Amino acid sequence: MNPTLSPAVTAPPAGSPDAEARLLDLAKSLTLEEQIQLLTGADVWATHSLPSIGLSRVVMSDGPAGVRGEDFDERHDSVSLPSSSALSATWSVETARRYGQVLGQEARRKGVHAVLGPTINLHRSPLGGRHFECMSEDPRLTATMAAGYVAGVQSMGVGATPKHYIANEAETERFTSNSVVDERPLRELYLAAFEDAVTEARAWLVMSSYNSINGTTASENDLLKTPLSTEWGFDGVVVSDWTGVRSVEAANANQDLEMPGPVGHWGPKLLAAVNDGRVSRCAILEKVVRILRLAARVGSLEGVSPSVTELPAPLNAAAVAREVAVRGAVLVRNKDSLLPLDPQALASVAISGHNAEEARTQGGGSATVMPKQNISPLEGLRAALPEGVRVSYARGAKVAEGLQPFPRTSLHNPVSGVPGLRVTFLAGDGTVISGEDRLASHLIWFGVGIPEGAAAIRMETEWTAPTAGIHHLGIGTVGRVRLSLNGDEVFNGGLEDDTDVLGAALFDPPKTVHPVTTDTAGDAVRIEAVYDLPADQVIPFTAILLGEETVVDDPQAEIDAAVEAARTADVAVVVVGTSAAIESEGFDRKDLDLPGRQNQLVEAVAAVNPRTVVVVNSGSPVLMPWLDKVGAVLLGWFGGQEFGRAIADILLGVEEPGGRLPTTWPAALADVPVLDTTPVDGKVVYSEGIHVGYRAWLKQQASGGAAPALPFGYGLGYTTFELGAPHARESVPAGADVVVHVPVRNTGSRSGREVVQVYLDRPVSAVERPVRWLAGYAGTHLAPGGTESVEVRIPARSFAHYDGGWQFERGTFRILVGRHAEDDFQELAIEVR
Repeated sequence: MNPTLSPAVTAPPAGSPDAEARLLDLAKSLTLEEQIQLLTGADVWATHSLPSIGLSRVVMSDGPAGVRGEDFDERHDSVSLPSSSALSATWSVETARRYGQVLGQEARRKGVHAVLGPTINLHRSPLGGRHFECMSEDPRLTATMAAGYVAGVQSMGVGATPKHYIANEAETERFTSNSVVDERPLRELYLAAFEDAVTEARAWLVMSSYNSINGTTASENDLLKTPLSTEWGFDGVVVSDWTGVRSVEAANANQDLEMPGPVGHWGPKLLAAVNDGRVSRCAILEKVVRILRLAARVGSLEGVSPSVTELPAPLNAAAVAREVAVRGAVLVRNKDSLLPLDPQALASVAISGHNAEEARTQGGGSATVMPKQNISPLEGLRAALPEGVRVSYARGAKVAEGLQPFPRTSLHNPVSGVPGLRVTFLAGDGTVISGEDRLASHLIWFGVGIPEGAAAIRMETEWTAPTAGIHHLGIGTVGRVRLSLNGDEVFNGGLEDDTDVLGAALFDPPKTVHPVTTDTAGDAVRIEAVYDLPADQVIPFTAILLGEETVVDDPQAEIDAAVEAARTADVAVVVVGTSAAIESEGFDRKDLDLPGRQNQLVEAVAAVNPRTVVVVNSGSPVLMPWLDKVGAVLLGWFGGQEFGRAIADILLGVEEPGGRLPTTWPAALADVPVLDTTPVDGKVVYSEGIHVGYRAWLKQQASGGAAPALPFGYGLGYTTFELGAPHARESVPAGADVVVHVPVRNTGSRSGREVVQVYLDRPVSAVERPVRWLAGYAGTHLAPGGTESVEVRIPARSFAHYDGGWQFERGTFRILVGRHAEDDFQELAIEVR
């Protein structure tokens, strides 16, 4: 109990004047040492508690597409939602809100007070390593979707953390790179993407990025003050990206919290800087008040009621995951209305592609969570197709490189006699400290989970081989390890990480792989490994992967097998995609090609079966040289734990694919107008200015350059719509919003969704402008023959440009109404006076 608050006194609600006065009084009551302690994390994931004032810790968790909690322990499972690129493809703020509410529910279930998401940096280049984790290439679409996400999370009394602020669109040299960007694009694009999450959804945290902006590292940058705190009125906590605080100078910016802790660049150094006048006590006091305000909002401070006292009705998390996967899937080709398939008319379905069986449901890096299960497209289709339909599967083309974790169902714990593996923590003399039964063969400890005094970790399991023959088994990690297979030591040495990239060490670690032969399917292989823990780690971090590497001796034979199965099938479904080694935090992509021989697989299958459906399982654009040669193409993104069920729903017509492209898809790498993610002399220069994404493509096409394969905003459905003549006010004062009314009619034979997109242009202008730019959008779902007048709000800012401040050019703008960025638009003229 807080001794300074009488039980008879009603706690004021967070945000009220009484609560704010109390926060200030509490902050002032602390010693300078106590104040400074609160500004650095207590550990990897939480802030310090201070029982003397009724302050308990605030726990943060990675969570752009699922809330992991304080550990990477698969026994503490999490809901895995589709990636942010899939969410943004729904073009639905209400869907984003529901998505956020599920994350808030998950956070509360796991004892988490703040979700480290959404990731809302723009899709500046399709090579960006975290492209899947971000939302779109357009600031308006991103801003509105991010605001919905934030509102959903915070409706559960959990803080949301828009990240990474700011101009953090690449992973190469991510800790040190300097983003060089002019003021106008910084304001109109990169800051604009964040603005609604702060000004409308009132985010409780913002995360500063690793990179510098125009020469000053983000945690020390004036942008933390203006516009974030001044113009936007942000009163929450600016938390650093982990290790993103570089010096005490960050305390003179509006950086509030250094993570992780307890050791960092602040602490004693910051205390000294305050005592010698380099950092003011007022700055420290303001930061402490912000941290106390966050604690009050999430219910971690006695004496102040949390911001949310009545929670919304709970959502079915798995159902929302499936809903987002369906609504975000984008149908980009459907020749002769091949889709949806009539399941009653099918006798045989030939499924191929490595990702059909081992789907990529989430991106790599800090976004990773541990769901109870992931439903693959192969599983989803087999379960959904009627009995009697023959379903064949052939891998066709290998995708997943390197070691892959063993399927959980293939592991038996030889010590405890239960599924999984036994993990034992050993002291330096080999004595047992403790042990635990684990379910998965990919083990990660980040800050928690390894007992004090442990010098080594022993892992023991029996793996059941699915087939007879040679299997390539191994271990991946960084450090010294011993590996034994069936009692024979096959490796005793060190594995070194030559990348210095955390994401790579997590999901594509250096490895040692060894062949073992089984005589029959079902034979068990005894596996034992002992890993020596490093003697000293600033941040406790260990990752160990036991698994199997797929080795293909004859790649053409695999394609041939898929072709033979497809030749006589009623329909062929080919699932292609990327892997954890291609799309992840920590590194950028080298190209946009599908890995391995997947393109050859698609071409070969399509050559023998015109009823070929391709499902693309990637988080960001890939090249599709076969796009015009197949019957149908569905972009499924990283579809979360319900991916396979959602794909079955769409292909069999239970649901309609509702998505529209949140980013442009190119036909060739050389065509992409903004591509570079690699710093030159430490700098990533945003030389394209305001022309990013479809804006850059339109500018390029206006000069006779290449067009994309698929334009921004594009997407097909299973029905047809007619857009009537739009109408709006003919004249508005500068600074006024505009509402455009668009009649929409479903002219097809089944229910479906249309997304009305409104763009602006101004062909004659005193300032440089894009060819056109998205100003607003709205969706509608209509039954056959149904009509609706759809309202699309265009915010006043859409008419403005930035030149030392927001400026309005008077005169005529054109309102363009259509279905994507390169549609045949219906036009309206509007006068801004």
